[in-house]
Amino acid sequence: MKVSVNEDCISCGMCINICPQVFDYDADGLSHVIGDADNYVDKVRESAEVCPVNAIEID
Repeated sequence: MKVSVNEDCISCGMCINICPQVFDYDADGLSHVIGDADNYVDKVRESAEVCPVNAIEID
């Protein structure tokens, strides 16, 4: 599973709260991918669903 966070991120932190194994804040305070999403498919999909600006992209 390929996951990314696009430039629409508003740093709400919902993805980090749901799946801190895959998402974290970067130096600019925006979410980015830090881990292997393949081990957390359900949580990554949930993170994408709750993202208020649809910034999480899954391929």
